[in-house]
Amino acid sequence: MKKIVFLLMVLLPFGAAYAQQPFSQVDHWLDAHASEMGGRLILVVYKDGKVIYSHAVNEMNGRQQALVRLMAKRKGAEPDLGDYTETTKQPIASCSKWLSAALVMTFVDEGKIRLNDTVGKFLPVLSKNGKGGITIGDCLSHMTGILSPDLKDDLKEKRQANNMDEVIKQIGAYPTEGLPGTVFRYSNTGLQIAGAVLEKITAKRFETLFAERIARPLGMKNTDFGYKAVALPAGGASSTPEDYILFLTMILNKGIFHGKRILSEKSIDQMQVNRITPDVKVAYTPAEVTGVGYGYGAWIMGNGVVSSPGLFGSYP
Repeated sequence: MKKIVFLLMVLLPFGAAYAQQPFSQVDHWLDAHASEMGGRLILVVYKDGKVIYSHAVNEMNGRQQALVRLMAKRKGAEPDLGDYTETTKQPIASCSKWLSAALVMTFVDEGKIRLNDTVGKFLPVLSKNGKGGITIGDCLSHMTGILSPDLKDDLKEKRQANNMDEVIKQIGAYPTEGLPGTVFRYSNTGLQIAGAVLEKITAKRFETLFAERIARPLGMKNTDFGYKAVALPAGGASSTPEDYILFLTMILNKGIFHGKRILSEKSIDQMQVNRITPDVKVAYTPAEVTGVGYGYGAWIMGNGVVSSPGLFGSYP
């Protein structure tokens, strides 16, 4: 029941001839496999400035509907059992990592931080715990060398914190499993540290920085990191297919969106370099992406495919 929500957002450089063909086979495939993907999904394909395909399926069984109701009850909200649309807003889990890495790179572009800056320069508590030598680049590529707790315990700790400083103090107490840059462990830790660095150098909250530098310039009106005590850069965003496609358009166009530069082409290129080199030990990676490379905030899947899938089923 892990994938109760399956929101699939794809940006593909289809050839013109293929794009003009009907998507009937795709319709049939989605209809046939909906039950395997939580019973409810939407696939959106965008090309040359417009959506060329959108298809939603809603065949949730009784158990899936009951779980949606339970989740809504826990949040004190009315359950939404309707079809997904291009404007349906949902938590996007690890799709957030791509957004957060892009935000960090805006500061790199401006020279306010460097990828080889060590985090102890900004967060002394990490230096006191022997973690000050981790670089910003290590944080974006899950190579901090920190042995993070499992996801459930990790989120519980962060949600109990009153501010970002408390979270960084928690991280400072985690054990290590190797030198920074030598061990890959997919987790929330690195991007949380990077987010804390941004808050320190700007005296602004992470969600405010995201709104100012990514969401507003791209017109992502329904994308945010919430407004809780502590922002979660690695998994706390909510978005819509319509919004996330705007971000993907910027990535595809090497940092330019509607004629305005959001990120430098150099930063886009750096984000898409596989950092899992042969000399890096892979301590943990999700089973679905075993053997896949990782850049800054996104998986490098080969053949020009880059993505940052989320636990709840979102797949950009």
